[in-house]
Amino acid sequence: MIILIQMVLFCLLFTAMVMYAVRGGAIDGLYFYPKAVQERAIDIGLITKETMQKKRKVFMTEFYIVMLTALILIIGLWNRVSDFKTAYLQALLFLEVMNIYDGIVVFLF
Repeated sequence: MIILIQMVLFCLLFTAMVMYAVRGGAIDGLYFYPKAVQERAIDIGLITKETMQKKRKVFMTEFYIVMLTALILIIGLWNRVSDFKTAYLQALLFLEVMNIYDGIVVFLF
């Protein structure tokens, strides 16, 4: 039961991070969109390619750091896992659940 709560919290953190990325509107999260949409936004002058790439780099760096830190804290401190095999399997479980969650969210929205 506790691992289910942890997975829900991890997915909520994922959602919060993505919401943070698009806090200023769709243009702030343009790097999430397909290439054709990105190119069209650049063509009509909504954003420059350099600005979009910079925003992507900054967000993805923050995203990776926050999500990896959360995963390590959940597995290492909350679950008190100390052996590699158990930590690896739990990390795999969390990342697979997050991947499925991401697919569902993208499909729905």
